[in-house]
Amino acid sequence: MLYFEDLTPGRLFHSASHTITQDEIISFARQFDPQPFHTDPEAAKASVFDGLAASGWHTSSLTMSLITASELRNVANGLIGMGIKDMRWPRPTRPGDTLRAEIEVLTGKRSSSQPGFGVVQLRWTTLNQRDEIAMQLETSIWVACRPTS
Repeated sequence: MLYFEDLTPGRLFHSASHTITQDEIISFARQFDPQPFHTDPEAAKASVFDGLAASGWHTSSLTMSLITASELRNVANGLIGMGIKDMRWPRPTRPGDTLRAEIEVLTGKRSSSQPGFGVVQLRWTTLNQRDEIAMQLETSIWVACRPTS
């Protein structure tokens, strides 16, 4: 198990990777972000993306899946998010891109109102196969402290 005390500033976690397909991009977008540059490869060529691009929400959801399969799946009480800031998608995710996540612990602060917990701030960076940033955000999670004996 990983507790608040284990999530020290500077610690890095790495996920496995996933290669995204055109069919995955279109299927996700049809359900959650049905815009032509996400659902229609031909129409996407005439868009600002100059070709089919995954929804940023798809990239974010895929990142969450990668992170919950990483060592961070062992956070004692789960990855309880408290908010997101500075979420950005500096470049589109394309069919055939292989994404992976790096998670850096930025800060940690014990809760003054609930002494058995702390707040840990993380930076998630999703990289493609060329080490280009596809998505980045900062998030705070609510983490249980190590039980005292």
